[in-house]
Amino acid sequence: MIGAGRYRRDIDGLRAIAILPVLFFHAHVPGFSGGYVGVDIFFVISGFLITGIIAREVDEQRFSLVHFYERRFRRIMPALSLMILVVLAAACWLYLPGDIEGVPKSALAATLFASNLWFFTDTGYFAGGADVKPLLHSWSLAVEEQFYIGFPILLMLVARFAARWRGLIVGAIAALSLALAIALQRDTSGFTFYLLPTRAWELFAGALLALGAISAARQRWLREALAWSGLLSVTFAVIFYTRETVFPGITALPPVLGAALLLHCAPGTSVGRLLSLRLFVGVGLISYSLYLWHWPLIVFTEYATDAALTGWTASAVVATSFIAAILSWRFVERPFRDARRIPARRIFQFTGGAMALLCLLSLALLAMGGWPQRFAPQVLQLAAGHADISPARKACHDTFARDAQPCILGTNVRPDALLWGDSHGVEMAYALSLKARAEGRALIERTTSSCPPVLGYDAPKDARCARANQAAFAAIRADPGIRRVYLAAFWANGEFDDPAFVAKLDATIHALRAEGRQVILIGPVPPQPFDVPRHLAHLARAGQMGQAQGVDRATIEARTRNLRALFARWQARGVTLIDPMARLCDARRCAIIHDGKPLYFDSHHLSVAGARLVMND
Repeated sequence: MIGAGRYRRDIDGLRAIAILPVLFFHAHVPGFSGGYVGVDIFFVISGFLITGIIAREVDEQRFSLVHFYERRFRRIMPALSLMILVVLAAACWLYLPGDIEGVPKSALAATLFASNLWFFTDTGYFAGGADVKPLLHSWSLAVEEQFYIGFPILLMLVARFAARWRGLIVGAIAALSLALAIALQRDTSGFTFYLLPTRAWELFAGALLALGAISAARQRWLREALAWSGLLSVTFAVIFYTRETVFPGITALPPVLGAALLLHCAPGTSVGRLLSLRLFVGVGLISYSLYLWHWPLIVFTEYATDAALTGWTASAVVATSFIAAILSWRFVERPFRDARRIPARRIFQFTGGAMALLCLLSLALLAMGGWPQRFAPQVLQLAAGHADISPARKACHDTFARDAQPCILGTNVRPDALLWGDSHGVEMAYALSLKARAEGRALIERTTSSCPPVLGYDAPKDARCARANQAAFAAIRADPGIRRVYLAAFWANGEFDDPAFVAKLDATIHALRAEGRQVILIGPVPPQPFDVPRHLAHLARAGQMGQAQGVDRATIEARTRNLRALFARWQARGVTLIDPMARLCDARRCAIIHDGKPLYFDSHHLSVAGARLVMND
């Protein structure tokens, strides 16, 4: 085993290299677009350190599961419990009813070390909605704790029945986990990101080092080269990866292997001395508390201000995160890790009591149903805009992904129209269905999340899009009764104004017209820089409804320049254009409320009220 039982300053320095990119990524600091890979570095470190402890004690026949979990509880539970308690209290003070309901659910999951399972079913790490989940970051702690449950037992069994094959067995499991992660790397459900089977190889990478499965590099020059390669590999991922990078999977190899190289080769090198500097070591010592506190502070700040962190706000939150981390490390972490001050029996009592208290508080908040009594009726009415969605959204959206039949909306007759689009088309389809029902007609809804209705479009993170669009076009060709095709998507997201993308949209419109179908293009909906129902509720709460205004029209026109340049040409060819901007915006600003109802149910999806305003003459 390598370095077993010996404190290494460079490992605390590596913890700093892991936590700082995560912090800066979440705080939107430029240059850290791939900062989320810091979590993967933590996994490698944890696998290395924990395996070293377990293997050494197993080999010496003095390993105790009780003692092992005592140390884990000392390390994890006190600071985690305090953070969850503060999050629950802050959410009760700050969150609107529709937003607070998810907090006690995630608190329950985090307390029981199952938050990765909860968030797997609830949201994606990069998906919308993450901005109101102050415990989202606890998913990685759950992965580690689940690893701690099974791995010690595995090593004990291997030591008893197959000691000679320990490294090989661990290596084989790691290879299977990596293979699964690569096979599922374009998975959109969150399985690959959140769950242990596809993350275990990262922990096992550190475990293999601790078990001595990889020979040490003896030449000084080779250790230097490998250590610098490891640091550069991590740096590359932090700087050049983005939210759009398909991750994890094969793209997780650079940060994981980089961290492994640093653990394996850094001691005695210039990189090791760099990581051992007091600044890095100091940040590494508080890294756990810094990880715990930074995300809730970011989430609550952005929630209260209805704006992403920028400039001085980001600097203030980063500074506050460090202060909170230092205090947590000094007054919570250190005392509880001192076995002389707090014996084993008391740490188990504390853990059990803290878990029971947090579960009871979470269940009580759930039973209160969002605690709406805190707010005035107008605030509640505006906040309820989050629920102003198509009643058919759950049943009719993403039918292709679920291998289900597309929905027919309107009356019980043969449909003569089809709406083809992404999630932005759902409420538009419902608004059209209300009109169709009044006229005795019907239409088909074919909407797929994050998949604009464009032939040849291949989403980097989602292999479904090309197949879903091909299926939609094939269905249109096969049904001559469909005379009108509505195209709807998030055209104003910036990416879709690329000339190459617009050219594919132009070709799609041409292909539909060649089939003899009338094409109705629903133009770009102006996205807002905030969650609209929440923003309006905050304004009502502060008595500032006079400030209820949306984004500048000029901003949206600039973001959709290439798309809008083709409007006149398409209309001259017989394409019907429904322009939401013409119906939502005046010469300067775009509206966010009409007749007392929010026009969006989040920052960029129209509510039913908004869709009816846009789609109905």
